[in-house]
Amino acid sequence: MSQPNFPIIDPPITRDDAINQILASIAMEELGLSHILNTEGEKLQYILGTIPGLSGPPATVDDVLSANESIRSMLDSVAQNQLFFKTKMQNALSSSEMQGATGSTGPTGATGPSGGPTGATGAIGSTGATGATGATGAVGATGDTGPAGATGATGATGATGANGATGSTGPVGPTGSVGPTGPAGAAGEAGPPGITGATGSAGATGPIGPTGINVTATTAFAVNTSGTAINVMVGGVPVPLPDNQLLPAEITVDGANEVFTIATAGRYRISYQVNVTAALIMGTRILLNGTSIIQSTVSAIVGLSSFSNEILIDISQNDTISLQLFGLAGLATLLSNSTGASLMIMRLS
Repeated sequence: MSQPNFPIIDPPITRDDAINQILASIAMEELGLSHILNTEGEKLQYILGTIPGLSGPPATVDDVLSANESIRSMLDSVAQNQLFFKTKMQNALSSSEMQGATGSTGPTGATGPSGGPTGATGAIGSTGATGATGATGAVGATGDTGPAGATGATGATGATGANGATGSTGPVGPTGSVGPTGPAGAAGEAGPPGITGATGSAGATGPIGPTGINVTATTAFAVNTSGTAINVMVGGVPVPLPDNQLLPAEITVDGANEVFTIATAGRYRISYQVNVTAALIMGTRILLNGTSIIQSTVSAIVGLSSFSNEILIDISQNDTISLQLFGLAGLATLLSNSTGASLMIMRLS
C-alpha cells in the first residue's frame, strides 16, 4: 500500500488561494445543509396537509410524532456540523504566514581598528638598605639556694568558758484588737459535673383527639357508556353523563345529567376523558359556571379519537361544573359498552 502524496499544481497556489478555497468549501456545505432543512420543512408541511396542490390521507398522531423525531434528529446533526464549520473557518482565518527557507549566511565584516597604543610601564623604585643587627647580651649567673627555716611550736588550746543561768518566763501580755477583714479571695475553679440522674418514668398517655374531617369524601364520579351520538357545534355542547354515578351529598346533578353543582367551597381536582368512534378535529374542555377553563382545554390540530385532561381549581360554594365538546360542526359518537366519556370531581382541601 503506497503512501499518500499531494498532486502537483502548476502554477502553485498561494496561501490566500488555499484559504479562499477552504472558505468556499464551507459555503458549499452550508448551502447543502439549507437544502436538507428545506426538505425537512416540506416533509412536515406534507404531513400537516399545508402544501398547495398536494393532498393525501390525514396524518395520524404516530405520523406526526415520527416526523417530529426525524426533524429533531436532523436539527441535532445540523447543530453539530455548525460547530465544526465554525472551528474550521476560525482556524483558516487565523492561520499564520508560512516561513520560507533560511537564506545563506552573509560575508563577515572587516575587523575594526584597535584602540590607542599601550602606555609605557613606570620604573621600579630602589630597595632601601637593611639595618645592622644588634649584639646579644650575656646570660647572668644563677644564685645559691638558702637553708630551710625551722618549724614553729603549736600553741596550747584555751579553756572553754562556763554557760550563764536562764531567767524566768515573763507574764503573757494582753490580747491585741482584731484587725480589719482582708479582701475576699478569688473564686475557686468549678468542680466536675455531677452524675446525671436516672430518667424519670414516662407520663400517662393523653386522651385521643377528635377525628379530623375527611375532605376527599366529597368526591363525585359519572360516566357515559351508552354510545351517545352528540351533534357538536362550533360554540360547544354539553356531554351527558347518566351512567354509574357516585355522588356525595355535597354534589348534585341536573335532570339532563350534564351540570354538577358543588355545595362546599374548597380546592378540587377535576379530571375527564372522552373517547369517540372516529378521529375528529374538535376540542374538549371543562366549564365553570358556564365559562370555559383554559387550562382544561384539549384542542386537536389533527384528528383525535381520545381526549383527556386533569386540573386543580378553587371552587366557591354552589359553583357548577360541566364537560363540553366544541369546535366541530358535525356528529361525534361516544364509545358504547366502555368509557365513552367520564368526569371525576374530588375535593382536596
